[in-house]
Amino acid sequence: MPPQDMTTAASPSGGAVPEHPGPDRLLDSLQHQVAVFARRAEQTRLGGVGQVRNSMDRAAYLLLNRLDREGPMGVKALAAGMGIDSSTVTRQVAPLVDTGLVKRTSHPEDGRAVVLQLSPRGQARLEEVRASRRELMSQVTDGWTQEERDTFCALLTRFNGSLAARQVAYQPPQPD
Repeated sequence: MPPQDMTTAASPSGGAVPEHPGPDRLLDSLQHQVAVFARRAEQTRLGGVGQVRNSMDRAAYLLLNRLDREGPMGVKALAAGMGIDSSTVTRQVAPLVDTGLVKRTSHPEDGRAVVLQLSPRGQARLEEVRASRRELMSQVTDGWTQEERDTFCALLTRFNGSLAARQVAYQPPQPD
């Protein structure tokens, strides 16, 4: 059983939900568990297993992942897809360019525009981090059935989608 602290409840599942919780108690427990998850994820950076070099800053991981999945794109498109400000993306991309994980190239259709692209070095580094994180997820969910893993992934994906939709709904439009 994991050590008890101010972030874990006495139940084996780590939840503080009574047997028949009211809506407020359940929502209180949910927000608490999300906060605990966020703290623990940040503490480990969900960096995977093994050496510290296998960890990667959350912003860098998300940027590299998006470029890998969607291909080269401009700062505005990257920012819009991630639901963050262009200036934030510019700041976060700068060290990735400096370290050679991302490269700036000319837009294939408009040579005046610049797009960001995952470099071969960035691709290799991303794969290294992904492999380490996969191993961590495997270890953390080792006692889970495949159905439990599938359900957790589906619900977490749905939860993140709901958060993203809410953010878009309450976000003021970006100036051009």
